[in-house]
Amino acid sequence: MERTRIFDLLDQYKELYSAQEVTLAGKVNHEWVYYNIDQYRERVNQISYALLQKGVKPGDKIGIISGNRPEWNFFDMGVMQIGAVSVPIYPTISDADYLHILNHAEIAFLFVDSKDLVRRLQPIISKVAHFKEIICLDLAENTIHLPDFYALGAAHPAEETVKSIKDTIQPDDLATMIYTSGTTGLPKGVMLSHRNITSQLDALKSIPADWSRTALSFLPLCHAYERILVYLYHELGFSIWYAESLGTIAENIKEVHPTMMTCVPRVLEKMYDKLFLAGKKQKGFKKQLYYWAFNLAKKHKNAGNSLWYKLQHPIADKLIYSKWREAIGGNFDIVVSGGAAIQKHQAAFFNAIGMPVFEGYGLSETSPVIAVSQRGKNQRIAGTVGPPLDGVTVRIASNGEILCKGPNVMLGYYKDPEQTAEMIDSEGWLHTGDTGRLDENGLLIITGRLKNIFKTSFGKYINPFLIEEQFCKSPFIENMVVLGENQKYAAALINPDLTYLRDFCKRHDIATTDDHSFVDKPEVQAIYRREIQKFNPRFAHHEQIKNFRLITDEWSIPTGILTPTLKVKRKVIEQKYATEIEALFA
Repeated sequence: MERTRIFDLLDQYKELYSAQEVTLAGKVNHEWVYYNIDQYRERVNQISYALLQKGVKPGDKIGIISGNRPEWNFFDMGVMQIGAVSVPIYPTISDADYLHILNHAEIAFLFVDSKDLVRRLQPIISKVAHFKEIICLDLAENTIHLPDFYALGAAHPAEETVKSIKDTIQPDDLATMIYTSGTTGLPKGVMLSHRNITSQLDALKSIPADWSRTALSFLPLCHAYERILVYLYHELGFSIWYAESLGTIAENIKEVHPTMMTCVPRVLEKMYDKLFLAGKKQKGFKKQLYYWAFNLAKKHKNAGNSLWYKLQHPIADKLIYSKWREAIGGNFDIVVSGGAAIQKHQAAFFNAIGMPVFEGYGLSETSPVIAVSQRGKNQRIAGTVGPPLDGVTVRIASNGEILCKGPNVMLGYYKDPEQTAEMIDSEGWLHTGDTGRLDENGLLIITGRLKNIFKTSFGKYINPFLIEEQFCKSPFIENMVVLGENQKYAAALINPDLTYLRDFCKRHDIATTDDHSFVDKPEVQAIYRREIQKFNPRFAHHEQIKNFRLITDEWSIPTGILTPTLKVKRKVIEQKYATEIEALFA
């Protein structure tokens, strides 16, 4: 069959991979619940039938607010195969953003996965004119319980109606709207067609190995990055296992033994730090052997390793790396890292120990992948995000901005032709707002964010991204924001890695307290001054950090400081810590 719309993936899976026992799996009360492709399609059809009974028409917007679970896919596919528009929404956004999205998209129905979310949404939906009902996985007041919604669909089968609607849906029709998390301003509705997304599958499907058939998913499905990979797993006949929570990832990897998963660099950094600290418990020769293997891994190259390295690596793998893989529990063909840059030595480390890291780059507006590491000579090099996808053209503008053209470029922003025209020029080039360059192998290197580049009072330009990227290699630093626009010098707010810092202080007899006031101690301040002195020489004089302040508040999604893709919201930082920033330049 020809797969030209997203929901065609279900028929294709049935046709090609019906022997796969587990298509989707999630945990209910800490026990795995599995669905094969027939059970999956049955649930999808029941949702389509029930939505038709509720009067849903092609073009209507249906919201999904849920963590990763099979039901997310049931609703997503059930909505799209009747021509309605699937609108995933982050469960962690502010009430103001909820209100904006529900009104702006004219959401009629919502699928919600918990009664806690229902309680939060009740006062908000009362202000949404087009809103009708919530379908909830939990039993919750003033909602339709999901089993009852399935039963409604089962009681009113409409197979011919669904087929006739599907026959009218064209590849260039609107399939989904993804509201950008954004570091500034109101969320914008990115309109993506079926073709936008299926073009990605055409370009990505040759990357995983033929033997790779098991995926673990834990990054939010409401983000385009994880969502496109889950569609890719459909395309290739994978079993898709949803982690129970972020806190159970390590446990779930050991249960599932995935061959592929996506992550953000911070997940890999935590794993890296944990392996590094584990060596501290070793004694004598075992400790020396452990750190010999650890440091050897950081020198790995995907191509061009020296003969001496090639002689050492099998020994390290047999004695150390094989034990790490067993402890981690994976059998990885690919670990896809995106959302931010992973440090080169950490990418090398994971490649060496048998967790091959493929880096990618893109935006919601590009469905989302623009470039990704590939197999083949000089196609996967640390510090790059790989070559542009087949069919996608990348150009670097005179100001260094990355421009993109191809079938992955969005239809536009919903109800916002002005912002669309700003993003996509008259020649069809999408302006990413990121800066970068192409290396001699045609691989894309991201160098910063155009809007974040600032000028000091001496007229010198500073790209904070490059400085933050280097400093965050320090195990003492969780996050960092470089500041100094129209100032005489650059300074930084530093969010310490308190777990690592406390462990270091304990090992060096520096007393800590239950609260975070210990970071003001001269001994702790000295630690961070040494880190700054270590990294500063990597930069020009005007780029070097001259002052800093340690901020021990939690920088996270719930506190509103990180976006759902774990990027720091600079505007929020500048507002929240205005007093501290002023003091940095006093």
